[in-house]
Amino acid sequence: MSNISVDTSNQRVAADKSSKTFCIIGDPVEHSLSPLMHNAAFKYLNLNYSYIAFKVKVNELKESVESLRNINAAGFNVTIPHKVEITRYVDRLSDEASLAGAVNTVSNENGIFVGYNTDIYGLMAPIEERLSDFDGIEILILGAGGASRAAVVGLSKKKGIKSVFVVNRDEEKLSKVIELGSTLGLNCIPMEYSDHKKLSQISSQCKLIINTTSVGLKNEKSLLSSESIHNESIVFDIIYKPITTDLLECAKSAHARVIFGYEMLLNQGYKSFEIWTGMKAPREVMRKALLGIFGEPT
Repeated sequence: MSNISVDTSNQRVAADKSSKTFCIIGDPVEHSLSPLMHNAAFKYLNLNYSYIAFKVKVNELKESVESLRNINAAGFNVTIPHKVEITRYVDRLSDEASLAGAVNTVSNENGIFVGYNTDIYGLMAPIEERLSDFDGIEILILGAGGASRAAVVGLSKKKGIKSVFVVNRDEEKLSKVIELGSTLGLNCIPMEYSDHKKLSQISSQCKLIINTTSVGLKNEKSLLSSESIHNESIVFDIIYKPITTDLLECAKSAHARVIFGYEMLLNQGYKSFEIWTGMKAPREVMRKALLGIFGEPT
């Protein structure tokens, strides 16, 4: 890492001018606001670092990781659909990444690519701001990819959860998430994606609903209607662009509380930044960089 001295007032830092490159890989990735957030932080701290987005298709992941090794990339984020598959191409996993079987942050540590899972913190931090007592509640998770696995790991640390229902089209992925949750002590229950009546029934009784799928990214209609959301529920959609998805619109119509996807983006981003730099993330700078695009959500 660069030699960095932090001043005693915890304001700006003095850094050497060693250039470093960071990025995000995924497909789609054109919508990503991670470059905006991280570049704002780098600029504020006078770091000669840059962060860019690379579209990487499923069959290009291995080759792309090798390319990042060849250019000595300092670190990168991983998004849909690579969070699980990337575990095969890093050199080492952090404990949480190993537990989740998914990685969203990779750090180049002296030539060793180490995989981390900051999605766990990214998901749980905004939930914990709104929900302090998990005793006896039922939870619905839409999706069974990397973010779903992160949610299961995070929720497994909470005591007293009654049930976690998981719904997904891909039965193999679904079974693996159910197995993970069960191993961690959660009462995980699989649900058929096509059973809309049952899904609506379960949704209406869940205190917390988390969408970890990409449904909504292209303004698709929500998997749930406002009639299937209880007014005392908390609905969390990890999609952050558009900022208000159809699912969140339905939640608002039902008078439920909502968690915007940008909140996860920010929180996981704080942790990624700190892993890469060893410095405290300038949270307000990163937050303002995002909300300057979104406008304050209501």
